[in-house]
Amino acid sequence: MSHVGVPRGTARKRRSLALLTTGVLTLPVLAGCSSDDGATGATAPQDVAVAGRNQVAEGGTVNWAVDALPTTLNAFQADADATTTRITGALLPTLFPLDAKGRPQLNPDYLESAKVVESEPRQVVLYRLNQQAVWSDGREIGAPDFVAQWRALSGKDSAFWTARNAGYERIEKIERGADDLEVRVTFAKPYADWRSLFSPLYPKDVTGSPDAFNDGARTTLKATSGPFRLRGVDKATGEVTLVRNPRWWGSPAKLDSLVFRAVATGDRTEALAAGRVDVADVDAAAAHRIAQAAGGKGADGQPLAQGPGAGEGPAAALRAWAVAHGSNAKAAAAARAARKKTRAAADAYAAEQAGLRAYAVRKSLDPAYTQLALNGESGPLADDRVRRAVARALDRQELVDTVLGPLGLPARPLGSHLALAGQPAYKDSSDALGGQDTEVAQALLADAGWTPEGAVKKSDGTKAGSEAGKKDAEKKGTGTAAGKAGSTDGKTGDGADRREPVLDDGLYIVGDDDKPGDGDPAGGATHVLAPAPAAAFHSSALLRQAGYLSESGISEDIPSRVTAQDKRPGGAAGAYAPAGTAAPAPAADGRRGPLGKDGKPLTLRFVLPSGPGSEPLRSVGDKISAMLESVGIRTEITKVSDESYFQDHIASGDYDLALYSWPATAYPATDDRPIFAKPVPATDGSLLVEQNYTRVGTDHIDQLFDQAVSELDEDAARDLMKQADARIWAAAGSIPLYQRPQLVAANRKLANVGAFGFATPHYQDIGFKKPQAAGAPANKKK
Repeated sequence: MSHVGVPRGTARKRRSLALLTTGVLTLPVLAGCSSDDGATGATAPQDVAVAGRNQVAEGGTVNWAVDALPTTLNAFQADADATTTRITGALLPTLFPLDAKGRPQLNPDYLESAKVVESEPRQVVLYRLNQQAVWSDGREIGAPDFVAQWRALSGKDSAFWTARNAGYERIEKIERGADDLEVRVTFAKPYADWRSLFSPLYPKDVTGSPDAFNDGARTTLKATSGPFRLRGVDKATGEVTLVRNPRWWGSPAKLDSLVFRAVATGDRTEALAAGRVDVADVDAAAAHRIAQAAGGKGADGQPLAQGPGAGEGPAAALRAWAVAHGSNAKAAAAARAARKKTRAAADAYAAEQAGLRAYAVRKSLDPAYTQLALNGESGPLADDRVRRAVARALDRQELVDTVLGPLGLPARPLGSHLALAGQPAYKDSSDALGGQDTEVAQALLADAGWTPEGAVKKSDGTKAGSEAGKKDAEKKGTGTAAGKAGSTDGKTGDGADRREPVLDDGLYIVGDDDKPGDGDPAGGATHVLAPAPAAAFHSSALLRQAGYLSESGISEDIPSRVTAQDKRPGGAAGAYAPAGTAAPAPAADGRRGPLGKDGKPLTLRFVLPSGPGSEPLRSVGDKISAMLESVGIRTEITKVSDESYFQDHIASGDYDLALYSWPATAYPATDDRPIFAKPVPATDGSLLVEQNYTRVGTDHIDQLFDQAVSELDEDAARDLMKQADARIWAAAGSIPLYQRPQLVAANRKLANVGAFGFATPHYQDIGFKKPQAAGAPANKKK
C-alpha cells in the first residue's frame, strides 16, 4: 500500500513514517482476538493461512505487489524503504527475526547461539554460527563479515554513506573466537539492544569499501545467503525476481521464484482481478470489493448486488427505458448511449468481481500506530495547557471504533508510544495525561487565557488582558481571576506567560531560549512550560501521575514543596485547573463559541494529505476537528499533496496538528529515542530535532532512554521505557490513537502468507496448497 514516507536518517534504523490508509468495511470478527488488561492491550493474531510444509506443493511463482521498485538494495542507506526490507528479508541473514508478539528470536538457520558472556569490565557478546551457513558464492559466513559491517556503520569513516549507526558506534572491537564459527564482539559501552545489530548481515564484499557500499549494492547483490537469491531487477517491467537458492542449507524454498512487482495502490484491484499479482497490501475499498465478490452475484448473467447500475430500482429502470424508446429522438439517443455505457461498466465490474473471488482478505493489526501530532514550536500549542486541552477533548475510543470496529479487529485506544499491544514492554500509561473530559479541556483553555471574551477586540482602548479587563471578567465570573491572584504585574493572558515556572521537567519548547521573566521586546509571547502557578501545579500533578504509573517515585521531578502562592484559594487547588476556573457553559448544540486571547482567535492549522489513498485519514481528521470545536478550538484544515506532506510540512514544522504513523519496534530504547529526543540548538543557530517533529521533549525523557539503552537487565530496561512513556504522555506532544489495521489480499490457494502482523515472514514456507485427495474433508476455512 502506498504510504508517505519519512526519509531515513542517522538513527539505527530511521523509522519510516506512514499515513493511515485504511477505511471502513464490514468483515467477520477475527478469530482469536483478545482484549486484555492495560498491561497487554488489545491484540490480534497474524492471519497467514497457516499450513505445514508437507501440505505445500513444490514449485510455482508468486507475484507480490509492492509500491515501487527499490531505489537501493542496501538497507543501511537513506533511501532504503519498505520494499528494500521486504526483498532483503528473503536474501540476507536476519540473526534475530521477530515473532508474532514482536519479540526477537534467535534464527537457527544462521546461529547456534548468541549471548552476553561478560558484562564487566566490558560487555562481550559471543556468536556461535551455524557451521552450514554460507554465502551463495560458497564462502563461509564468518567474523570478517561482522568486522566489515561494523566498520562501515560505526560512523567513524564518513566515506560510507550510511543512514544509521546506533549500536555500532558502541562496539570496541570484533575478533574471531575459539574457531572460525565464533565471533566475539566487545562493546566500549553497554548496549541493551545488541540483538538489533548485524541484521541484515551483508557480505564483506558489500561493506568492505565505500565504493561497494555506496554504489555496488544499489541495484544488485552478487552474493546472498537466504532461501532465495537475486536473479535480477527489471526497471522496464517494474519487477524484482528472486529464485530458489541452490546453496541454501535450511528448509528449501517451496516456490521456484518470487517476483516483487510494482503496482500502485489505486491499480491493485484491477491487477488482482486480472491475476497479475497473487499477494498485495490493499486499502479498505479494495478489501470491500473482495469481500463482496466472495458473496455477491454477477455470474451467468445474474444482476450484481453492487457496482454500476446496481442501485437502479424498477421505477428508475422503467423511466430510463421509456426515455430511450420515446419520441424525443435526441433524448432517446442520449439515454441509449448512457444505458450502453452503464452496461459496459457493469460488465467490466462483473468481470473484475469474478476475478476477485480467487482472493481472500487476510487481516490483522499492522505493526504501526497512528498518532495526532501537536507541534509545540510556536503558536497556541507552545503552551502545554493548550496541548493538554486538545488531548482531553479527544474521544479516542470513538476514533478507534470508527476505524477498527467494522473490520472485526480489537478496538481499543493505544496506551503507549513505545510498544504495541502484545509486546512485553507494553503498558497503558495514558492516565498520565487523562481521558476525554470536556470540562477539564475548557478549564485548561480558560486558565491559558483563551476565553470567549478574548476573541473580541477591545473597542474602548483598553488592552485585552489589562487590569480593567481582568476586573470586568471577575464581575462576569467567566475569567480565571482567582487563579491569577498572585500576579505581580496585574496582567492576565500573555502577561502571565512571562512569569517564572515552578516546574518544567526540562521540557523544551522552541522559543524558550530567553530567560524566564524576560518579555519579548517586540511584543511577542515568550513560550514557557508553566506560565502560571496553577499551570505549574498542574504540571506537577501530571508528573506525579506519570511517576505513579511508571512506579518510579519521581522525587527528582516534583518540587519539594508547594508554594504558599499555590495553596491560596484560586492558586492551584485542582489537578487540572485552579479553583475558580469555570468552564463556560456550552451552547445548546454542545459546541462552544470561538475562543481567543487579545482579540486573536484560537485557531489551529490541521494539515492532512490529499492523495486518493488518504480519504480515511481525512475522515479521522474531520472527526478530530469536530471534537476540538466542541471545546472552542477551531481548526483550519489544509490538504496538501502526499509528496509534499512530510518534507514540506511535518519535517519543516509547518503545521499545528497532523496525523501520521510510526512503525513498531522491538528496540524502543534505540529506535524511539530520536522520535522523542529533546531538540537542541546547533552551533549554526539551527535546531536539531532528529525525528521529534512535534518539537516537544524533556531532559528526563532523554535520561530514561539513555539509561534503558545501557541496561543489560531486560526487565529493568522495560521498566525504564514504561517510565519514559508516562512522561511522554504528560508532555502531550503526541497522542497515540490506534494501531493500524493490516489488510492483505492473497490468492486462496496460497499458504503461509498474508497479514503477518509483527512476525518476520518465512519465505521458504510460502507456496501453493497441495490438491486435496479424493474423499478428503474440505477445509472450510479460507
